Amino acid sequence: MKTAHIFLVAATLWCLAGDPARAEFKIFACEPEWGSLIDELAGDKASVYVATTAQQDPHHIDARPSLIARARAADMTVCTGAELEAGWLPAVQRQSANPKIQPGAPGNFEAAAYVRMLDVPARLDRADGDVHAAGNPHVQTDPRNIQRIAGALASTLILLDPSNGAYYEERHRGFVARWTAAIERWQTAAAPLRGQPVAVQHKNWAYLFAWLDLRESVALEPKPGVPPSAGYLAEVVSKVRSAPPRMVIRAAHENARPSEFLTAQTKIPAVMLPFTVGGTPGAANLFGLFDDTIARFLAALDVGKP
Repeated sequence: MKTAHIFLVAATLWCLAGDPARAEFKIFACEPEWGSLIDELAGDKASVYVATTAQQDPHHIDARPSLIARARAADMTVCTGAELEAGWLPAVQRQSANPKIQPGAPGNFEAAAYVRMLDVPARLDRADGDVHAAGNPHVQTDPRNIQRIAGALASTLILLDPSNGAYYEERHRGFVARWTAAIERWQTAAAPLRGQPVAVQHKNWAYLFAWLDLRESVALEPKPGVPPSAGYLAEVVSKVRSAPPRMVIRAAHENARPSEFLTAQTKIPAVMLPFTVGGTPGAANLFGLFDDTIARFLAALDVGKP
């Protein structure tokens, strides 16, 4: 009986070692959009751990022991950078003691390094609210940025895991073909949005607005990251009554009360957008993220018709 047990354990270990579907390359993704992009590019050749959800603000995450343990075992981190994770990722990296993912290491991938940054501040002053020296870090809201980042990420995967390089290259080619077609489809569908004034709850939509040619008419925060007071919201209500935007938008992780207050006072439609993968049931992956975003915009535009 003991011999049979030993044989069973050995056979199980041999099968696991020889199973081509068993992912050995471990990736720590900071945000859901990068976890989804890795799935597109790496398939079953990598195991992906996503540190945050669409219901969390990635600025404000605790460097929990569970995150440190995941980072310690990672071959690579894929994060936004541009100070988005500055409040927690450096502590996770430092306490993981994993040389592969430290700043400057090949395994430390920062998506924002591969796109043109918007909203780069002319000065740095905490009195101006939550501003980032490198610019607005929410680069994932423009699908053209996703395509640029995908190319850099595929190249990094090939560099770090060359035994699967041909597989990553093939996956990248297939993704680019499907993504390019999807961008054309989204831009065609979103044509009625061009030039429309939109109120925002928080200034995290610069890349989306640049892509769709939307116009930010007013922000519900007096400064980025500063919650609006009742007095400030009253000023916003007065302003939008004279020049009403077509809708007011917020991200899935944001408190709904400011935008709902504006809607109650002005009848301007309030729209919750997924912002990242998982933010809504329809945004189950990167393609669904933009499918659902465009659909929600168009539905609000129809509701808000004069």
